[in-house]
Amino acid sequence: MDIASIVGLLSGLIVMVWSIILSGDLGGYIHFPSIVCTFGGTIAMTIMAFPFKGLLEGIKALKYVFVYKPLVPESLIKSIIDLANIARKEGLLALEEAANSLKDDFLQRGINLIVDGTDPELVRNIMETELSFIEERHASNRSVYEYMSAMSPAFGMIGTLIGLINMLAGLDDPSTVGPNMAVAIITTFYGSFLANVFCIPVVNKLKIRSSEEILMKEVMLEGILSIQAGENPRIIEEKLKAFLSPQLRERVSREKNAYAEGDRGVESSL
Repeated sequence: MDIASIVGLLSGLIVMVWSIILSGDLGGYIHFPSIVCTFGGTIAMTIMAFPFKGLLEGIKALKYVFVYKPLVPESLIKSIIDLANIARKEGLLALEEAANSLKDDFLQRGINLIVDGTDPELVRNIMETELSFIEERHASNRSVYEYMSAMSPAFGMIGTLIGLINMLAGLDDPSTVGPNMAVAIITTFYGSFLANVFCIPVVNKLKIRSSEEILMKEVMLEGILSIQAGENPRIIEEKLKAFLSPQLRERVSREKNAYAEGDRGVESSL
């Protein structure tokens, strides 16, 4: 579970409610027709703008903002080094059994390709093509919330225009001008709130999730090709550590020392 996402969303809501309470009446900010216009209009146009399947995929992707279990770099590198040691001692064919214990489909597919004797260039092309489609799928999921972040202020403005029209239609009664103006502006508030407190942060978090996943898959790809080339496991480790920050490299080294007592097999959690 991503505590930062939950804390951030709750903090944003608390700050907004607290600011309203300190400056005025919370009940005055609740207006059902404005909610229908802003939220309903945004949702309706989002449904119109996307194929139903793409819309469902985007909705499902929302869970990765709040619940996400990333691959641990040190665990991933250790698994690849274990595979490299098996290949060095017993040959590439011995990796077929080891690959079955891997839970990451991308890594498992790559290992199976080299076990089948696929040409290294073809292995790279196949895996890079899959990476490209993963990035496209991530971008498609984000686009749902990017579209909502654009539509919500627009419908907030539409609601404001509706309110202004109603206000101007009742100018013969000056006592209604102030309340009608306040109601008209509430829709702009709702639109800005939906875009800045929900949609834009969701887009940014999904971008971070995507970058993390793509980086780990690039580490896998480099490891797969290095194993196929028969490189020394120590050299492979140094190559893979080059993808990581200095802090993560230190963690990988500590993990390596922790497992220095003996070979414990392939990390099956990947």
